[in-house]
Amino acid sequence: MGIFSFFTQELAIDLGTANTLIIYKDQVVVDEPSIIAIERSTNEVLAIGHEAMQMQGKENENIKTIKPLKDGVIADFLAAEHMIRGMIKKINIGRTFSPQLRMVICVPSGITEVERRAVKDSAERSGGKEVFMIHEPMAAAVGIGIDVTEPMGNMIIDIGGGTSEIAVIALGGIVCDESITVGGNEFNSDIMDYMRREHSLQIGERTAEKIKINVGSALSELENPPEDFPVQGRDLVSGIPKQVMVSYTEVALALDKSISKMEEAILRALERTPPELAADIYQTGLYLTGGGALLRGLDKRISHITKLPVTIAEDPLRAVVRGTGIALRNIGRFKFLMQ
Repeated sequence: MGIFSFFTQELAIDLGTANTLIIYKDQVVVDEPSIIAIERSTNEVLAIGHEAMQMQGKENENIKTIKPLKDGVIADFLAAEHMIRGMIKKINIGRTFSPQLRMVICVPSGITEVERRAVKDSAERSGGKEVFMIHEPMAAAVGIGIDVTEPMGNMIIDIGGGTSEIAVIALGGIVCDESITVGGNEFNSDIMDYMRREHSLQIGERTAEKIKINVGSALSELENPPEDFPVQGRDLVSGIPKQVMVSYTEVALALDKSISKMEEAILRALERTPPELAADIYQTGLYLTGGGALLRGLDKRISHITKLPVTIAEDPLRAVVRGTGIALRNIGRFKFLMQ
């Protein structure tokens, strides 16, 4: 067993629309944007992750940047394979030999069989000898310390880059779930549309992301509001660069429609929850994970609409990959969660 484990390296991977995280030997060793830069003429990979993100929106005709995942699933099979392979190389394992890789990858709960096969094929072509998959809400629940095998209902709301996963979990399974294509990327698009419409300012996705981080809000009134944020872009009227100041109340207005869709999905999931589990959720409340959980005031807004307590997980960005790592480390105990 010792010799076998020496030649087998285990990786827990959160293959997200916005970011990819990898745990190796109980440590998060990769936390990079899910993006790849390729030379058009040769299809040679130029950069992966942070380096490729720096190129986004600034490419010349010989370079293209690709986000291989869309709405939580693989949209570009070849780019995804190159990206996973490149992310694994960043770990620097097996320098003198090629170890067998056992991977546990988290996937959206609403994934189809075709999409699941694409994830598995990409992982296997990137060196995975054993590839298991676990649903994101289940991984998030494990990652925040919930005993998912208990006869106790818990609702997890995992807000990622491409999708928001809402699931009621009990007895080691997902009882009911809702998966909607509203997440961090949709928020960025909302901000870009708002800036174009209200300020006649064209901005890129990276700038929209900065606005979301610095002055993003789900509420138009906050107890500790952030200062207005300077935004640079191209004036749609004159065509020259200009700067405007953006407040959190403007961003709250821009995001209102997408957050309303999220609220509707949460209410639909609660309506479909069996009464005994609904009684449990009344006691435990709702748990927010994923990068979207960091949006200012989102917990209060969801609490107001559901009349239930809402808890933001500690380090919500890494809750899913933490849970995936725990499942990998205790694969015998959690294998029933995997596919």
